[in-house]
Amino acid sequence: MCRLFGMHAGKTPVKATFWLLTAPDSLSRQSRREADGFGIGTFDGEGRPVVDKAPIAAYEDKAFAAEARDLSSTTFLAHVRYASTGGNLLVNTHPFEQDNRLLAHNGVVEDLDRLEARLRQLGVMDLVKGDTDSERVFALITAEARSNGGDVEAAIVSALAWVAENLRLFAVNIILTTGSDVWAVRYPDTHPLYVLELAGSEPHAGMRTQRISVHSQEMAEGRRPAVLLATEKMDDNPKWRLMDSGEVLHIDPSLKVHSSNPLPPEPRYRLTLADLDVTAAASQQPLKVG
Repeated sequence: MCRLFGMHAGKTPVKATFWLLTAPDSLSRQSRREADGFGIGTFDGEGRPVVDKAPIAAYEDKAFAAEARDLSSTTFLAHVRYASTGGNLLVNTHPFEQDNRLLAHNGVVEDLDRLEARLRQLGVMDLVKGDTDSERVFALITAEARSNGGDVEAAIVSALAWVAENLRLFAVNIILTTGSDVWAVRYPDTHPLYVLELAGSEPHAGMRTQRISVHSQEMAEGRRPAVLLATEKMDDNPKWRLMDSGEVLHIDPSLKVHSSNPLPPEPRYRLTLADLDVTAAASQQPLKVG
């Protein structure tokens, strides 16, 4: 399954060093489980998105895949992709950018012809450059935000409620970032998504999973508070919390975390692994929740 990571460091940018694909699978499993792309999204001092991504698997260029990226931002978004829809192309690689926002997604949404019809109706099909379900869901959120005056959380809820009611859905876990705010959704309970609120009193210079590692000496030295989101717990801190199914979480510029559960308890047309084609099913192997 795709790996997601998000971090909000507050109102003042911090420096962080990222490594992606730090512990690739054994060679015998690479052909099915190596990444199909990876990317990191940050924001510059003017709040403009800055995206560094590549549509390659680790075994195609291990040196590039393991290269450290030193970045400075208030918010960060990283994604390691296992393709369920769309080939290994830059336009299909996360994070995606629309209206100065970035989004990364983990899951599978089907009935894309129906979703595209909705996007055409709303006049935003031109936002879609690639083949993924993720970019199309993002365009639906963007359309809702444009129509409601820029209320991102309301747009997320409206868009995902429509998806849950109208499309076949396996999972639609998302992290959406701007230069000042972060939103996350876990829906339904197919894949894990964890949140960790750090008050600034505990050391947290380095955190890692098998796919994404993050180190911030600045945060360690200054004991800077932060809020992190990840598909896997990144250390043994007992404060990691598994988000609820249907939970919509917002981290504001002051690092206050607001949580609500406005989505339907279950999507109308919920899919299982057995319902997915071979490629999609291989990309969605579950992680252990705990």
